[in-house]
Amino acid sequence: MPDPAVIPWLLDADPAIRWQVLRDVVHAPADVVAAERAGVATRGWGARLLAMQAVDGRWAGAAWNRGWDSTMHALMLLRDFGLDPHGIPARRAVALVRARVTWAGCGPAECATNPFFAGETEPCINGQVAAVGAYFREDVQALIDRLLSEQQPDGGWNCDCGSVHSSFNTTICVLEALLEWERTAGATQTLVAARRRGEDYLLERKLFRRRSTGAIITRDRKGGADWTRFAFPTWWHYDVLRGLDYLRMSGREPDARVDEGVALVAAARGADGRWTLGAAYPGVMPVDFTETIGSPSRWITLRAVRVLGGHSRR
Repeated sequence: MPDPAVIPWLLDADPAIRWQVLRDVVHAPADVVAAERAGVATRGWGARLLAMQAVDGRWAGAAWNRGWDSTMHALMLLRDFGLDPHGIPARRAVALVRARVTWAGCGPAECATNPFFAGETEPCINGQVAAVGAYFREDVQALIDRLLSEQQPDGGWNCDCGSVHSSFNTTICVLEALLEWERTAGATQTLVAARRRGEDYLLERKLFRRRSTGAIITRDRKGGADWTRFAFPTWWHYDVLRGLDYLRMSGREPDARVDEGVALVAAARGADGRWTLGAAYPGVMPVDFTETIGSPSRWITLRAVRVLGGHSRR
């Protein structure tokens, strides 16, 4: 359970955090939670981010970019904030994206005319597009089917479809998309089986170890990230907390393969009952969370409390 002194600190936050604390930590009545969630569209970070959308439907003038403030990244944040996908602000913003945003100048030339929610060619990017599309109730079935066809023999996914080995980073992006689509469109045997194989890819490696040697993966080969240091937002990067948070949302019954990861998260709690921001990735943040590396982070604390609470209850 969280330190009681931490709860008022968590509640003294933007609506994007506050409503999730009310739901998942305080267990407030549904009407109280819904009222606070409605504020994501009208106050604070959510309202500011929605206001940044251009009339052509894009954020930062692109479907996707390496500055991490593009249309895809803005929609990822709005999903993390819990913007009501059925509300008028969300429907208005997503309708503009659907009608006007393509992949011109952002991906392979053959994808230039693709509508945003059709995605491009890279499974890591397409996983993130499919996740936000499913969350905002867009039809991303074709993109899901493509991702299912790209699953590797080892159960995971890789941004390089020609690779014979999967990547933690791509796998977590695709898993989140499959789970989001399952929630939206319903479970199918094929979808659930693929998702379970992807989960086993992570679990067989105890969330942060090499399958071949059992050694801890201290640095991600592609991005250099330390998976034991927790970030928000994570973008395409994997870390142990992100893996555990996904498993919590999936409802997967935990087994001994998560114990080491859970202990790692628990050990990261400070003496004041809070977790700090362990990492931040390069790029332009469209909204300022006023959190710096090494300082207490409401985002990391909320996610860690949910993970540990869910593990304890099970």
